Amino acid sequence: MTIARAMFNNENENTNERPTVMVSGGFDPVHAGHIRMIRHAAEFGDVIVIANSDDWLFRKKGFVFMEYARRAEILDAIKGVILVDSVNDSDDTVCEAIQRIRPDYFANGGDRQRSNTPEQQVCEELGVKMLWGIGGDKKLQSSSDLTKKGHDFSPPPIRTSSPHSER
Repeated sequence: MTIARAMFNNENENTNERPTVMVSGGFDPVHAGHIRMIRHAAEFGDVIVIANSDDWLFRKKGFVFMEYARRAEILDAIKGVILVDSVNDSDDTVCEAIQRIRPDYFANGGDRQRSNTPEQQVCEELGVKMLWGIGGDKKLQSSSDLTKKGHDFSPPPIRTSSPHSER
């Protein structure tokens, strides 16, 4: 799916166009840190969320906790989001989406830096401004840690049966 700014403006109305801010990630599962990042990005403009593919998640983590359609549904409900889109991330980047959509800004959360953001070069080539530390300078939560906690969950011990009260 592509986005055209004309889709959002009625030509008969004189509207002030807001800049677009792209955020990206696996969002598997979506957690409070993602919400904070998206809400912070919305302070700079209308947010376009690029959710990595299920194939990308499998390559990164070895499993998919929540499939793309469910993640997209949740992300689309966050205030400030105007579009949730998929990406051809076979190169393990979202460069394809940046080239296709050409946002004004590409926002990065607290765990991303110039040294681990391969999209930086395509942003520079296209004139897309980089935003750093969006949602805070540190990572609030990790989807991988959350799913690991669920995977490592031990059921409660089985109690021996005891006689019930006569009441």
